[in-house]
Amino acid sequence: MTISVVVADDQALVRVGFCGIIAATPGLSVVGEAANGAEAVEVARAAKPDVVLMDVRMPVLDGIEATRQITASPEAAGVRVIILTTFDLDEYVFGALRAGASGFLLKDTLPADLLTAIRVVAAGDALLAPSVTRRLISEFAKTALPARETAAQGTAAAASPAAASRASQITQLLTERECEVLRLVAAGLSNAEIADRLCISPATAKTHVAHLLTKLDARDRVQLVIIAYQAGLAAPA
Repeated sequence: MTISVVVADDQALVRVGFCGIIAATPGLSVVGEAANGAEAVEVARAAKPDVVLMDVRMPVLDGIEATRQITASPEAAGVRVIILTTFDLDEYVFGALRAGASGFLLKDTLPADLLTAIRVVAAGDALLAPSVTRRLISEFAKTALPARETAAQGTAAAASPAAASRASQITQLLTERECEVLRLVAAGLSNAEIADRLCISPATAKTHVAHLLTKLDARDRVQLVIIAYQAGLAAPA
């Protein structure tokens, strides 16, 4: 089965480079290009690719809003977005995460890693660039969690009633082991790392993650991270 890809970037040379790498790879094909976010939304709805490689800073419509529109559009159901970013664009990445992106890559990523990311996301998983995974999760947690009292104020931190209620709903819905797995997913661990941590097989870890996705109605691992932090079930290290 061929994985179809749309490349969205306002720099023509960047698009040509990505398209060339993808087109030259067996099992992958480029079905569209876009020079701005608005075009990306149109092409995603028309071509219904498996994956969209989405730049963040683009004219007309930025990559974050384009991602939100694609993931929310019935016409683009099933289309997954990989955000292309750099270290100094973290604040945009957090917005894209909330918008429904399934992957994050640095623009200087190696071609082999780019191709792996496309395959992973097309298969229904989520991917965060290894070099920024835990940093992204930690920073997102700071912005996603309810406001807390600082230690300097000498008061204990307390989650909001809404977060506490959501946490209670989740713990009632999940088994104890699934809650453990959810916390590890939120910490940025892969299935193999989760298996090693819990002394279970990778296949069992994968099954637990699949159950979490179904029970929590989450699109992918990225959404599981959001759910865990917003419910106060995980906290940055």
